[in-house]
Amino acid sequence: MRLGNSPVRWHIVLLTLWTAVWFVVAERHAAVSWHYLREGEQLLFGQRGGGGLALYANHPELQIGPVSFLVAGLFAPFPAAMGEKLADAFMSGLGLYMLVLIGRAAADYNRGTGLNHKRLQQRVLVAGAAFIPMWVEVSVRFAHLDDVLALFFTTLAVRALVRGNATAVGVFLALAVDSKPWAVGFLPLLLALPRQSRLRSAAWAFGLVAVAWLPFYLTHLNTFAAARFTIPNQPASALRWFGVNDPATPPWDRPAQMALGVALGSLAVRRNRWPAVVFLAVDARIMLDPSVYTYYNASVLLGTLLWDSIGQRRLVPWVSWIALLSLYGSALVIPSDSTQGLIRLAFCVGAAAYVLLWPQRTPRGRRGRRSRHPGADGDGGNEMRERPVGGAVL
Repeated sequence: MRLGNSPVRWHIVLLTLWTAVWFVVAERHAAVSWHYLREGEQLLFGQRGGGGLALYANHPELQIGPVSFLVAGLFAPFPAAMGEKLADAFMSGLGLYMLVLIGRAAADYNRGTGLNHKRLQQRVLVAGAAFIPMWVEVSVRFAHLDDVLALFFTTLAVRALVRGNATAVGVFLALAVDSKPWAVGFLPLLLALPRQSRLRSAAWAFGLVAVAWLPFYLTHLNTFAAARFTIPNQPASALRWFGVNDPATPPWDRPAQMALGVALGSLAVRRNRWPAVVFLAVDARIMLDPSVYTYYNASVLLGTLLWDSIGQRRLVPWVSWIALLSLYGSALVIPSDSTQGLIRLAFCVGAAAYVLLWPQRTPRGRRGRRSRHPGADGDGGNEMRERPVGGAVL
């Protein structure tokens, strides 16, 4: 539904206003972690001693990819306070753009299936209303540019996947990992490509990851110590319900998060449910992570948004709202750390079981197609021409 004669649609206007409200609320206590980005950017570019290619060897606490420091450098010329505000606004804007990208990806993916575009817009509106508060949490309150970029590039990868652009899928997934290492869990999206273009996309992905990270490891072997950096095991962590009571991150924990995320994502692709890959990867992460920071929920809400918009045809995106109420709502209203951890664990296990095992009906128009491969009606390698879908562009 358009706004007058303009190409702007009502659901985007409402989501923009919703973002502005949350931006104002969060801005009062904003940019909690922006100093890490500023410090890392200065170290990377040699403005402080002990940086350059020795950055991660000397500062293992900076669990942030080099691409994030490069982007943070765009705000360095401004006075510190102004740079923070501009970065907050920039990251908030990316969240809105991601909603547009996901809506268009859903419309393209469901081309020829009788999709009702007004209902899709309503679905994006309702799921986006749950997504925005958590997006503002990561982008404004905590100012985690690394997480923001990892999720943004992953959204671009999903858009490219639907359009059949295999090279772009590999490039964007690499940029996600180069922004934040835990984005490795999203790599099973490569398996959703047609077989003939999968290898090329993977070569781009792994090649660009190597270009970004190997210089640090090859020149300073102590960089490997950054992978062993630990954080406290908080009482509300779901790890406690697995009997893990170590005061800090167990040495097996990070590899287990990535391995479980990749395994679940690969299974989702095998079961023709590739829109669940992001959801399952972050599911594995928050279930096994020793920390329970609220900004983690932004990645979960992106995963549910992709699933509710692309993987489902229901009008009400209830998975997104269950995620918001379970993970964020419980942290606000339930005082017991142990109970919060149990709710987190129950959500992760229940959500994974639902998206992987619940029967799914293949929409008409996609039956008989190789629905495992989103770009199967393209050539699997060259980007399809952008065009309105069913008379509507989201």
